[in-house]
Amino acid sequence: MPAFEHPDYKNECKRLDTTLNYLKNFDEIINTQKERIDEAVEYSKSHYNSDNAEQFNELVINEALQVSMKSRLKNISRSLSKPYFARVDFTEEGLDKMGNYYIGKMSLLDEKTGEFLIVDWRSPVANLYYEGRLGEASYICPDGDIHGDISLKRQYTIENACLKEIFDIDITTNDDFLQAALGSNKDNRLKDIVSTIQSEQNQVIRADMWKPLIVQGAAGGGKTTIALHRIAYLMYNYEKTLKPENFMIIAPNRFFLSYISEVLPELGVENVTQTTFEDFAFNVIGKNIGKKPKLNSPHEKLSTIIENYSDKKSKENNNIIEASCFKSSLEFKELLNKYLKYIEYHYIPKEDFKVHDFVLFSYKEIQKLFLRDYSYLPFSKRIDEIKKSMINKVKYQRDKILDRVDREYECKLDKVRASMGDCPERRAQIIDIIDERDNLLLNIKKGLKTVIKDYTSKIPKRSVWQYYENFLINLSKLNTDESKCKLIDYIKDYSLENLKNKNIEVEDLSPLMYISISVYGLSEKINLRHIVIDEAQDFSLFQLYVLKKIVNSSSFTILGDLCQGIYSYRGIHDWNDVAKYIFTDENSSHLCLEQSYRTTIEIMNAASEVIGGLNDPRLPKAKPVIRHGDEVKVFEKDSLSDIAKDIDNKIIKMLQSEYKSMAIICKTLDECMKLKSLLKEKKNVSVITGKEKDYPGGVVLIPCYLAKGLEFDVVVIANASKDMYTESELDVKLLYVAMTRPLHELYIYSLGEKTKILPI
Repeated sequence: MPAFEHPDYKNECKRLDTTLNYLKNFDEIINTQKERIDEAVEYSKSHYNSDNAEQFNELVINEALQVSMKSRLKNISRSLSKPYFARVDFTEEGLDKMGNYYIGKMSLLDEKTGEFLIVDWRSPVANLYYEGRLGEASYICPDGDIHGDISLKRQYTIENACLKEIFDIDITTNDDFLQAALGSNKDNRLKDIVSTIQSEQNQVIRADMWKPLIVQGAAGGGKTTIALHRIAYLMYNYEKTLKPENFMIIAPNRFFLSYISEVLPELGVENVTQTTFEDFAFNVIGKNIGKKPKLNSPHEKLSTIIENYSDKKSKENNNIIEASCFKSSLEFKELLNKYLKYIEYHYIPKEDFKVHDFVLFSYKEIQKLFLRDYSYLPFSKRIDEIKKSMINKVKYQRDKILDRVDREYECKLDKVRASMGDCPERRAQIIDIIDERDNLLLNIKKGLKTVIKDYTSKIPKRSVWQYYENFLINLSKLNTDESKCKLIDYIKDYSLENLKNKNIEVEDLSPLMYISISVYGLSEKINLRHIVIDEAQDFSLFQLYVLKKIVNSSSFTILGDLCQGIYSYRGIHDWNDVAKYIFTDENSSHLCLEQSYRTTIEIMNAASEVIGGLNDPRLPKAKPVIRHGDEVKVFEKDSLSDIAKDIDNKIIKMLQSEYKSMAIICKTLDECMKLKSLLKEKKNVSVITGKEKDYPGGVVLIPCYLAKGLEFDVVVIANASKDMYTESELDVKLLYVAMTRPLHELYIYSLGEKTKILPI
């Protein structure tokens, strides 16, 4: 209800004023402190003395304080317009005093009273707002389970520090409050949802960090937003032991990263790595690959598959699909394991480590160190450890070797002396023996200096690229499955031809990463403790395996929607496979976000009927929430020009309305370009190709396979004809993706008769 109509309006205004005044004063105090710290840091840098350890320590501490204060000032600045969004009144069991907890995006403590003016939404007590109901309730904190009674749950709409609305509620979110949030218009960035997090979403956010979490999320269920809120939550709870760089979120592409870029900063979290799998792969491989190759766009391959998917006679298309599937499998990883085992066994030179005739380590001893004692390390790191042993051995044996040579030659001299009296012949023999001894000692001393370098120089120095190329050359020899011989030969020839042209595909990245970390290990810069993967249904088991090897733990959050698995030829078909083959010994958690908050009931019901046509029990239907809107409209047209003319009108109407975003979704990029050439409003339309680093917003023309994860006020599907979308699994999923993008309105056009999979 409007705030002024609420009976508690005056008290709430007073509380809001108190909080805002404290925030302003707090802002001034922190600013003053930061100015002092800034001056101290500047002075330390300009008068830096590297020999002064005390000065160095002071600089490090002040720089850390500088970063912390900068972050606090940002949080205060954000909170000045909207300090909190909810309130919970809770009386703890055994205590008479009731606590009034105002929940916002930061904590604010009144230092005079010792009470919190604002509690952070990530704090344990805030869970009462998200999951508790009026009456008996409890929450878990470091001290254990806290039981008590909730007497009030209240929500606020605060804009520009002004109290607009007050809602007294029981469950997480009042329908009117949620509808207002869901019904808002969409600009070019994703926003935080701390005030409207639902119970099922809250369970995902607050799940145990150290257990693998697999989330099947409906289209519009908030997977991406929840993933980002989960990172913010984990950062809050582990801020003393973990740093932002220990967390990483992997998104589908770079322009999607631009789309989600504002969420974590809005939640007060900076410096978390946000990347794509492709970029992260090259970061892992680094210089070990040699010259960086060109990565063929996965979108281009998918586009080729889409265009030829319905043509059952397309042998090449089937070969591409089968090859991509096999290269993405754990079976392919096992072939690579065989190859690496061979490389491992032959890595060490088959000779003793010796100086002259003195054996310091036998080949068997070195091989034992390499294959057994240091087997837990990458190959090159094992050599580093073995070199340490060699250095110690050389130091320890140096004097013994030289003494032994001295003794041996002293014996030779004694024999000559005893065999004859003093004469020119004896003197000549003694001189020869002494010269021989001195030369040998000199050579041994020289050899001791270079013996380690000489030995390790015989270890082949190959790049990751060369190892992978050699692996592919020997692929047929490694394969023992006769049924796969033709496929293996195709993969070998196809992949080697790519490598010859310095090209690779996404499917090559996992084996390249696997070789790199097996042979060379990880860069010290990569120190990950938790990985969040969005759109994980498009990841292969091999990709997940490699990522788990890199993290060296099961601290993963994996979110996706099998209904949107348009890369299913190399992606995941069943979440149980992830639990079974990747997190084999761990008790992984499976959660499901069934509710869809993005779009209207009418649009979601139509999309659910489309995906339901596959009759696959692994593809759960989304449950639309609350909002009603217009029915989905379908138009059959005789020409693409007629479709373009109608779309022009839709663009003009959208630009004149309150809506902020619109997507015209085509099946392929070629179709996008063709349609744009027919639009009169093309100056107002951006074409998304997948190569963009920034998401432009406004009106976009986009292929359906790039629209996944995005949302728009209005969506127009340009051509859902029977020829364009067949009853194949891929076409059904592509149409489902397109239909689940809009917040408010969906228009579907068809060039001729509409597709049979569209029930409308």
